[in-house]
Amino acid sequence: MKFRSGIHIVPFLIITAAYLILLISCKKEASSILPGLSTAPLTNVTSVSADCGGIISSDGGDYISARGVCWDDKPDPTTNASFTSDGAGAGSFSSKMTGLTGGTNYYVRAYATNSAGTSYGNEFIFITPVTDVEGNIYNTVTIGNQVWTTSNLKTTRLNDNSPIPRIEDNSPWSSLHTSAYCWYKNDESSNKITYGALYNWYAVNTGKLCPYGWHVPDESEWAALTNYLGGEWVASGKLKEQGTVHWKSPNTGASNDYGFSALPGGYRTGLSSGLFYTRTYYGWWWSSTEADSIGARARVMTYDASELVSGKGLKKNGYSVRCIKDYR
Repeated sequence: MKFRSGIHIVPFLIITAAYLILLISCKKEASSILPGLSTAPLTNVTSVSADCGGIISSDGGDYISARGVCWDDKPDPTTNASFTSDGAGAGSFSSKMTGLTGGTNYYVRAYATNSAGTSYGNEFIFITPVTDVEGNIYNTVTIGNQVWTTSNLKTTRLNDNSPIPRIEDNSPWSSLHTSAYCWYKNDESSNKITYGALYNWYAVNTGKLCPYGWHVPDESEWAALTNYLGGEWVASGKLKEQGTVHWKSPNTGASNDYGFSALPGGYRTGLSSGLFYTRTYYGWWWSSTEADSIGARARVMTYDASELVSGKGLKKNGYSVRCIKDYR
């Protein structure tokens, strides 16, 4: 078909239509911006998993093609690290992070993707707890370059699942040269949850007392903690639980600055009497460092001082144990 001017109408209409389609497409692409979203608070945090999610409040003018959460042990995680894929579209969504490691600092953010790119929500930081072979759960805290459990060990089995003998009678306890544990005054119900168990040093020396990936600190690791806190004269004050619910008054200097929450679990002597002493007054913790044929290095905190005392105890004594994360 031709107009009198000789212009071909069909090619003209095709070119015009193509131009309009291109113009509309460019305008749509230009109008798209990054999505707006926030990260949902964490729930159900375990040593290996945690629940999270996000809320996409704006799709940026385009379809949300991917969404989820991403996490790493370094700040500002992106989808180049670990991430979940939780469908598409705007609105709320739930995510489950798996494959986590106990006692690790993680950073997590929700993400959403449209044609303009990927944007991220606010960042949450969390620390996974540690679980021993029996399922007892221990929260953790980072102090300097070290990661510690925030409660005393309470397992009755080594991490290879072999049982630790529970010794209640005094004479057998004081004659042992092999692993053993007990509860203060043989009262599990009053002591397990709050103060944990008391172990002789032979249990420590197995190298299997703490959960996998963790160990009983040696003398140098206790010293590093003490130095980081400002020296032995003030260190225990920064580690002790505040108040006098568990510590005898005056609980001198207790500020618990880092959440270590040290408690006075007392001890059991390895001498012939096999008796229990000083709960609420003193807390005693083993190191893995041997001192001599009959003794090993230990740390003591008291109710009436801020000093973290370095000492030596009989290997047959029963002391509390804190675990420290293996260095990577």
